[in-house]
Amino acid sequence: MNPIISVSNLSKTYATGFTALKDINLEIREGEIFALLGPNGAGKTTLISIICGIVNPSTGRVTAGGHDIIDDYRAARSLIGLVPQELSIAPFESVWHTVNFSRGLFNKPKDPAYVEKVLKQLTLWDKKDSQINTLSGGMKRRVMIAKALAHEPRILFLDEPTAGVDVELRRDMWDVVRGLRQSGVTIILTTHYIEEAEMMADRVGVINKGEIILVEEKADLIRKLGRKQLILQLHEPLLTIPEPLRKHHLEFADGGSALVYAYDTRGERTGITALLSDLAAAGIRFRDLKTSETSLEDIFVNLVRNGK
Repeated sequence: MNPIISVSNLSKTYATGFTALKDINLEIREGEIFALLGPNGAGKTTLISIICGIVNPSTGRVTAGGHDIIDDYRAARSLIGLVPQELSIAPFESVWHTVNFSRGLFNKPKDPAYVEKVLKQLTLWDKKDSQINTLSGGMKRRVMIAKALAHEPRILFLDEPTAGVDVELRRDMWDVVRGLRQSGVTIILTTHYIEEAEMMADRVGVINKGEIILVEEKADLIRKLGRKQLILQLHEPLLTIPEPLRKHHLEFADGGSALVYAYDTRGERTGITALLSDLAAAGIRFRDLKTSETSLEDIFVNLVRNGK
């Protein structure tokens, strides 16, 4: 299957000399939810802005639906909807007028039935005659999505779509995004809430210092880089780890009241049996044990910290 977005050897250096992107190569599959993760200043917004035709690249090529974003700008841009981080909607216009006006910007004929469908899909139909300034933050964010969908794009960029939205509304937004994907829209999501990527994304890309450092299927990423931990709550705190136990590479937790043992579930042996035997031989008793698994957030933090 041909990618719906293809980015080849893309770089961006501003007039100040700052290089925001370095030799980016990336393909987005049609119909997927792709989460782009990275710390502030990593280059996420610059990359999105270039693909959407807002910022010009210094070098490289980008196509959307097979159309070059520079040589065939109109065709490429008509396939893309963008929901930016900032709320940029006229405060005194109605929801209905706002969405219809956005459709007209792309020279699309009036289609009240389609606009009604979008507003109902986003739970905005009962607010269609309301002025934007009377809406809650979550509702304004939905209007931004409706605007981006007004011209029937095949690709939707969501740049921090739930920033500043409370937990309940955030979960509602996740349902909206899933519904959009089911309707055939390809979604590229940037987020500071790693749980969003973990719950929703098919694939995850990590960008840091202007470079793509990893692109993986979400499940494969967690399986390859994730670890499990065995946490032992001790009867008595320890000041140091006894010599016979150091081969297990234990770490202290809770001020020495717990020991943490990391192991790889893919290995032939986890080493847990040997650890428990050595603990008994050293006279160290524990009152409880539990396991925990590395989250996507843990993996992301480690990747960025290690600069990989």
